[in-house]
Amino acid sequence: MTSLPQLPPVVGQDWLAEHPDAVVADVRWYLDGRDGHEVYLAGHLPGAVFVDLPTRLAAPASAEQGRHPLPGPDAFAASMAEASIGDDSVVVAYDDAGGAYAGRLVWMLRLLGVDAALLDGGIDAWSGPLETGQGAVPEPGRFTPRGWAASDLASIDDAYAEPVVLDARAPARYRGDAEPVDPRAGHIPGARNAFFGDNLGPDKAFLAPEALRVRFAALGITDAEGVVSSCGSGVTACHNLIAMEYAGLGRGRLFVGSWSQYAATDRPAATGPEPR
Repeated sequence: MTSLPQLPPVVGQDWLAEHPDAVVADVRWYLDGRDGHEVYLAGHLPGAVFVDLPTRLAAPASAEQGRHPLPGPDAFAASMAEASIGDDSVVVAYDDAGGAYAGRLVWMLRLLGVDAALLDGGIDAWSGPLETGQGAVPEPGRFTPRGWAASDLASIDDAYAEPVVLDARAPARYRGDAEPVDPRAGHIPGARNAFFGDNLGPDKAFLAPEALRVRFAALGITDAEGVVSSCGSGVTACHNLIAMEYAGLGRGRLFVGSWSQYAATDRPAATGPEPR
């Protein structure tokens, strides 16, 4: 695995104010189809660049790979360079969902050794004025293409066979009560429901590391090594990976295709509140 960056995975407004050279990335995205770029234009943190999740942080969807496969190294490097993110950048990303979507960018960058963190509480916690419109076109960064380490990723076979798989989806989707986007309802047999929203307090800021350790201990996790993180399409699963790292538990693995890939197969599925 790539060594962990020096920057903690979650930082606050005070840290950002003390590091004005950080690249601020707005990664707002909506499962209901709202346009994140339009929301960005209506108001964003000063100087923030917009990073579109489906086109910059994912390859085209397919039944074989799921809704948000990882982009290839060259495509991702080009996207980061266009967003003024380079090999030596320090990146702080946010959204309006407690890091549910910005966490995908932070996880990807940290995986490659780039210092990146979520802004705790996101745009809702920002106390300063917002900027509207597109703003100045950022200077391109220099981002070296490099591949994703296989040791940081889990395959569909891993997700079915590994003893500790976390499913970050909301309980109703985990149970199979409803499935708004994927081919069928339910969850991977044996996966434990660990809704990403439970990493957060009412203000959408992360729980303290001590409280996160208690949360994951209740799920049987005291060390992230060996943990496979899944969700609908490999996005909110990154939130659990970041939360475990923030809690001092180390780094788990991401099942990128997640339920969107699994549900497109004829593998067995489980329903109800229990793993099996």
